[in-house]
Amino acid sequence: MSALPSRLARWAPLLASTGLAAGAAVVLRNVNPYVAGNPLPGCPLYALTGLYCPGCGSTRCLYSLVHFDLAGAMAMNPLLVISLPLLLLMLLNIAGIRPRVLDPLMRILANPMVWLWLLPGYALLRNLPWAPFTALAPV
Repeated sequence: MSALPSRLARWAPLLASTGLAAGAAVVLRNVNPYVAGNPLPGCPLYALTGLYCPGCGSTRCLYSLVHFDLAGAMAMNPLLVISLPLLLLMLLNIAGIRPRVLDPLMRILANPMVWLWLLPGYALLRNLPWAPFTALAPV
């Protein structure tokens, strides 16, 4: 019986993420964040400061992905589009599915310092007012 809780604990993050993703997909199939007055929340950091955070444009990015508009998703938040497959790999890794060929990549993704540099760096770059950095800001 003791193996059941550890097995469930391994799969819990993947199962929870799958449930959240399915719920978000249902909402984003039916609610358009591009329409004024939609019920989806905006970015509080942008509302307070006018600066883009690493997550700015994520709702519109996911809406575009749910509607199979990759170009629209990339225009809203390219880091999120690139990160989603990596997030899936990390969740599969937690669940115990670890292809050996991906071990070097998983060591990089599991390093918190990578994310502690990447996310603030991305936020800084997407707020610079010059090309090519303006392409990182949500349209």
